Amino acid sequence: MVERVLATDAALALIDKLIAKHGALMFHQSGGCCDGSAPMCYPREEFHVGGNDVKLGEIGGCPVYMDADQFDYWKHTQLIIDVVPGRGSGFSLEAPEGVRFLTRSRVFSDEETATLASATVT
Repeated sequence: MVERVLATDAALALIDKLIAKHGALMFHQSGGCCDGSAPMCYPREEFHVGGNDVKLGEIGGCPVYMDADQFDYWKHTQLIIDVVPGRGSGFSLEAPEGVRFLTRSRVFSDEETATLASATVT
């Protein structure tokens, strides 16, 4: 099965650390403005997914969402959530840790794209 979103081992370790501090989490791939285009990590109960958001999958047991209009541009790529040194947005939970989540991507192969065409995005 092809996953639309994955996480590196470093990102998964940070997710575990943040869950221990904050409880259940969720991610929303930011589309720009104040946050740039970073994966934003929030307490699950404090961020309300909008009617135009789609669920891409889960990383570390945490759902990952993106705006449907933005998804239309990214649907041909697999998102790989990583973590790097530095300060990201003050809105995302990892900011005080001195690191930030970062989205890397790769284009799906033709075979993967065909598999994804039969799957639905919620």
